[in-house]
Amino acid sequence: MAFLELRDISKSYGEGKAAHSVLRDINLAIEEGEFVAIVGFSGSGKTTLISTIAGLVTSDAGDVRLGGRVITAPSPERGVVFQSYSLMPWLTVEGNVRLAVDAVLTDMSRTERAAHARKYIDMVGLSHASDRRLAELSGGMRQRVAVARALATCPKVLLLDEPLSALDALTRARLQDEIEAIWEREKRTVVMITNDVDEAILLADRVIPLNPGPGACLGPEFRVDMPRPRDRKAVNHDRTFQDLRARITGYLIEVGREGGLDTGDDLVLPDVRPNTETPPAELPAAASEAAEARSGATDRYLEFTRLTKVYPTPKGPLTVVDGIDLQIRKGEFVTLIGHSGCGKSTVLSMVAGLNDVTSGGVILDSKEVSAAGPDRGVVFQAPSLFPWLTARENVALGVDQVYPHARAKERADIVRYYLTRVGLGDALDRKAADLSNGMKQRVGIARAFALSPKLLLLDEPFGMLDSLTRWDLQEVLLEVWTRTRVTALCVTHDVDEAILLADRVVMMTNGPNAAIGNIMDVDLPRPRSRKALLESPRYYAYREELLGFLKDYEGGAHPKGASPAVTGKAA
Repeated sequence: MAFLELRDISKSYGEGKAAHSVLRDINLAIEEGEFVAIVGFSGSGKTTLISTIAGLVTSDAGDVRLGGRVITAPSPERGVVFQSYSLMPWLTVEGNVRLAVDAVLTDMSRTERAAHARKYIDMVGLSHASDRRLAELSGGMRQRVAVARALATCPKVLLLDEPLSALDALTRARLQDEIEAIWEREKRTVVMITNDVDEAILLADRVIPLNPGPGACLGPEFRVDMPRPRDRKAVNHDRTFQDLRARITGYLIEVGREGGLDTGDDLVLPDVRPNTETPPAELPAAASEAAEARSGATDRYLEFTRLTKVYPTPKGPLTVVDGIDLQIRKGEFVTLIGHSGCGKSTVLSMVAGLNDVTSGGVILDSKEVSAAGPDRGVVFQAPSLFPWLTARENVALGVDQVYPHARAKERADIVRYYLTRVGLGDALDRKAADLSNGMKQRVGIARAFALSPKLLLLDEPFGMLDSLTRWDLQEVLLEVWTRTRVTALCVTHDVDEAILLADRVVMMTNGPNAAIGNIMDVDLPRPRSRKALLESPRYYAYREELLGFLKDYEGGAHPKGASPAVTGKAA
């Protein structure tokens, strides 16, 4: 008999014709001490599944059994860590953990409970912060508190519902290592919900996809036959890891592919120019030729010269970005990667004209950037739409500004063309408030491309989305970019995203005084797809170089060992 068993679990919300099937005929058997990862798409029912195991949701059919007993309600024998921390911000770290310990371990004396709580606070590396209030802690530290609180109640099963998805890549990697180390010591049974395939393979004994609904069901299991502990850099060489990663990713891509999506192949973009382009007739012949020679030669279409940003602080000036020199060719796609806080977004905001340059400068198409302008289209992590306007109206706001000379029908056709290109042809008149996060980000991408900018700036545009939605939108972005070949600069902390999108990857050292530490040329054929990327023999070499760089700088502003050399060309 399995230690934890799900038998024919089905769950719907609503009644009658309005009923929506979320889970259908879920069967799963988990052995004691096993670590199982369930991966799937946003909205596929992963949280409903974990809540059913926790006893927080009652299934319509089937049952969950732990040690042969049917689960009918929540219990301390199942510790849960959610994506949101659900902690008391006015209490200290110790206060939050003690709250759970005092409620559950009533057989212990007060002194024993205090020592027990401190044991688990120490286990997640927070002894130095035990008397600090939650409101004073970073997101990563708060999630450590949530893990400590769950473990301190001594559950038989630990349920993790995407506990790391809201964290930056470095914090996420550190907590992955801690979760594995704790699991090795405690040998608790763990069920982890995640949308990150790498995370699932690094931590789990088995990886099981949850196919998208309605009526989501479990897909085939993938057993992870790799020795522990699993180092994320070392496994990059492991053929078992590479093959398993490719098989799981390929399966998820196939089951998640939307059938019959209209991408507007029959649409024709009107032949009108935005007002951000200077008509050649307005320039003297000599000036026009000089501008064409400079921007047409393309090597210095976008140029940073000793670009520096200093912020005043109570302790004195703080240099965030220190003297960056970089040239980007016209039509080139460059990604900027580094740890959180290294100054990537600061660089992007200076190029966008949204943040003043302290010294040095930015030149775009022979003109110095001194303020924001429609010649630079920006896509932020949150798309910043007007929720009361439709998708069509949100894009039209910008189009009307840069095409005032075009006919109304031409402007409407531009809006429809780009929204259809990103797969929203059937959602033109839906209000932004009614769209999913992934659909909102598609509107943001369509809006940026519709402005026909000289430069497309992307600031972690998919950072708030689950991995599988991110894959989809990366390919949408690449498809539209391939048609326009607009010069693009994208900030990301995702190694795979950096390689997939870029002609070159610019790696930034940690701040303060952040600078360019390395530039890597990505010599992979276009058009690209994630599936083709995983099949390329050069992909893992590129991945290793980026992972190595990030690992060297994970401890701070200075690399471990020798400074990395620039392997690509900066100009």
